[in-house]
Amino acid sequence: MLINPSALTGNLDRLEEIEKASLRLVVQAIHDYRDAAFKIFRIETDKVSDIGEDVTREALDRLGTSRIDQRLFGKVDYKRARYLFHPEYAVKQALFVDSKAEQVSGQGTATLQISQVSMSVRQIRSGVDVDVAGKLPTILMLEDEPYITTTIVVKYNYDDSTHVNELRTVTIAALPNGLLQARYNPHSRDTIWVVGRNAPTLGEEFRTRLSFARLKNKAKWRVQKLSMSPQPFVWDE
Repeated sequence: MLINPSALTGNLDRLEEIEKASLRLVVQAIHDYRDAAFKIFRIETDKVSDIGEDVTREALDRLGTSRIDQRLFGKVDYKRARYLFHPEYAVKQALFVDSKAEQVSGQGTATLQISQVSMSVRQIRSGVDVDVAGKLPTILMLEDEPYITTTIVVKYNYDDSTHVNELRTVTIAALPNGLLQARYNPHSRDTIWVVGRNAPTLGEEFRTRLSFARLKNKAKWRVQKLSMSPQPFVWDE
């Protein structure tokens, strides 16, 4: 009944299908919760990054999904081991959903730590080719059972010009699994990344920024943007 995630190395279209279904889950959860999210951003006085994390967890918990009793670790605010069901197959998945919050001027990118990425980050920094391996495994082993790793990024774009955090849009993107390296980031000049905000001299972990525009140019469906009510949402294929 269950397919082995290792078999996905020979069926990358199926892997893309798994990531697309996972993105639909997260988009639906945030869409259904967007009115509450708008109010929470206006009312809460916590850091916007903490508000974003809370909103994502609450939205996904409210919608619900299948669950496997396995604990996931990592620097991501929402983590779940689960079954993903498809009419033709089922697979065990390690779903990671990372939340970001930034003013609308920065809505074109999302900053990620290398520990949150299963791809190698290939880009040019200061004129030099960089190739840094992601620290998240493409297939996660839990008690000798393989789980396909899927990472979704939720970016809350807000405006604080009136001294209140007005949530304007939410960008939700499916980050390609490292098995899809050749399709999305084969080399430094064909990349979905822009230079991150890390400071190696301060001992910070390598960071990079996901360019939503570059990812969308590779696969339009991988980046979806939600506006606030009453604006309708249409899945961008």
